[in-house]
Order: sequence, then structure tokens, then C-alpha cells
Amino acid sequence: MQRLTLLLTALASTSSTAFVAPAATKPFTITQKTTSLYETAAEKAEEVSDEPEMNPDNPNLPALKGDYDWDAEYAADSDWITENVPGKIVVGDVELAAQVTALSKIEEKYRKVRQDEEYTEARIIGWVPKAEIYNSRFAMFFLAVGLLTEYWTGITIPGQIEEMARVGGFIGPDF
Repeated sequence: MQRLTLLLTALASTSSTAFVAPAATKPFTITQKTTSLYETAAEKAEEVSDEPEMNPDNPNLPALKGDYDWDAEYAADSDWITENVPGKIVVGDVELAAQVTALSKIEEKYRKVRQDEEYTEARIIGWVPKAEIYNSRFAMFFLAVGLLTEYWTGITIPGQIEEMARVGGFIGPDF
């Protein structure tokens, strides 16, 4: 922001009046009423804490934005279950580590599969589906062009190929 201010100040001091629009007959002013709780930036900095907010339930963990205590909200509701929840299991550290390792292996496997698919889709040369699609489209287009040319000129497709080879200099002239 300071660089922009300095740049604008330098441009304003070096500019000529040749490109300045004539002054308006009625100058306009923008008035904006600002209501600030802080008089200076120092006062604002004092209010902002550098320490992260901590989770009130577990002070070792940071507070999560949107973290809401649903159990406290619906504790009075008879349908809200907080204990003996069906399907809830308690997993030990060893089991949790084994699950994390297994999930990491699966994640790595599917990451490789995804990267291979992305690489194959990005290729356009070689025996890949994208190249085959382009090849078939070009073949159908030029077949249609050849048939229309034969219809309009009466020269067969082999005759058109021979003519293009003569024009291209691949076949010598007939004398």
C-alpha cells in the first residue's frame, strides 16, 4: 500500500497539465461517516490476541470455528442419545494406528491410479483413446471432403490423391 501511495505521489508530481481534464464547475465531495471503535492502529493491535483460541472442553486442542456442542443443545430432548450410542466403538491406539496405516496404503494406491488416469487423459500422441478419437474424426471429415469433391468435380478419390501428389512435387509431371 505504501509503494502504491509513493508511486501515485511521484506520478502526480511529474505529470504535466496537458492531459488534465478541465475542472468541473461544481466540485463533488464524498463524505463518509466512519464509526471506528479504535482511534489508532496501536489500540486495535492491543485488542487482537496473537494466541490461538483454545477449545474449552479440551484446552490442549485449538478451538474449531463452527464447533458446536449439540449434546448440550439437545440434552433435554428425550430422543437425543448421548450414551450407549448404537454403532459407537472405542478404538485403542494400536488399532487406530493399524487403521491409519491401512488407509494410507489404500490412499496411495488410488492416488497412483488417479495420476495414471490423468496422465493418460492428457496424452494426445500414441495409442491412447484421445488420439484414436482425433484420428477417427479427421478420417471421417476428409472422407466426406473427398466424396463431395468427387461429386462436384468428377475426379475419383484415387485421382484426387494423385493430383495432390503431383501438386506437392512427389510425382513428376507427365511429358
